[in-house]
Amino acid sequence: MKLLKWLSVTDRFYKIYLDKQLAPFEINSSQYMFLIKICHSPGVLQDSLNDIFYIHPSNIVRTIAALEKQGMITRSPSDEDKRTCKLYPTDRALSVIDEIQAVCEKTEALLLQGIPETDQALFLDLLMRAGKNITAELHIERKDDTFHD
Repeated sequence: MKLLKWLSVTDRFYKIYLDKQLAPFEINSSQYMFLIKICHSPGVLQDSLNDIFYIHPSNIVRTIAALEKQGMITRSPSDEDKRTCKLYPTDRALSVIDEIQAVCEKTEALLLQGIPETDQALFLDLLMRAGKNITAELHIERKDDTFHD
């Protein structure tokens, strides 16, 4: 049960930390990865985010709506499939995305502080394996292992 406890503790407190760091940009720990993806892949289909992040579609819709309301992204109907939208970053998002990525890198460095580089790679590999194990058990189809293309 130690694994479950420490996964929960780490998840809870890294989100609190990240929320504080991202507050000046008016986004939170639930939104940053969407914004990074949209800034790096302008025109990404909203429906494809489920395959990238493994988050319930209703949570994606809610997050995209919040980012749009905050003036970070715009939506336009897809020419290929009118049931989905293409997502684009606004100038506001593009003006802060490098700083947001720096905050994320700083947070990752904090999480890995004191862990030798060789062990960091192993840790990430093991964490990804654990994620694959649980998604396979839940029969969740994975099309991508990371959210950074």
